[in-house]
Amino acid sequence: MKIGLLSDTHGFLDPKLFDLFSEADEIWHAGDFGDASVSNGLSKFKKLRGVFGNIDGDDVRRLHQGDLFFTCENLPVFITHIGGYPGNYHLEAKKKIQELKPGLFICGHSHILKVMRDKESGMLHINPGAAGKYGFHKIRTAVRFEINSGKVEKLEVLELGLRSAIQ
Repeated sequence: MKIGLLSDTHGFLDPKLFDLFSEADEIWHAGDFGDASVSNGLSKFKKLRGVFGNIDGDDVRRLHQGDLFFTCENLPVFITHIGGYPGNYHLEAKKKIQELKPGLFICGHSHILKVMRDKESGMLHINPGAAGKYGFHKIRTAVRFEINSGKVEKLEVLELGLRSAIQ
């Protein structure tokens, strides 16, 4: 299963993503779509799984849940927007991680790209950074990877360019 992963688009759907995710089977969005047009654009392109983020209004919240838990290619996956990272999880995320025991935990919110293994639980944590133009990040990022027989493979960080022309 080939996955395109992004977060924190904040209303900007970069046209480059359609080429970069052209071979993806699914696109996963870890919240802060910004508005329903981003969700609609992605879902017309590929199967979309997403969660709403803290900036998302009712239009996005009607389309997406706050948390997703599902199994993909024998890998339990948990996606939420505000999650933290290994050793510094948000309290609600930590409770759900302990309850659900995912093999892959995905979140957004921080605009900081992180891919790291949680040594305590053994799960992989991914925050794809921010693909949108709003925030403090300098480089817009996304991630693509494959899930095969319960394992994440061929993970690539995609640099989409500068957040804005004015730096």
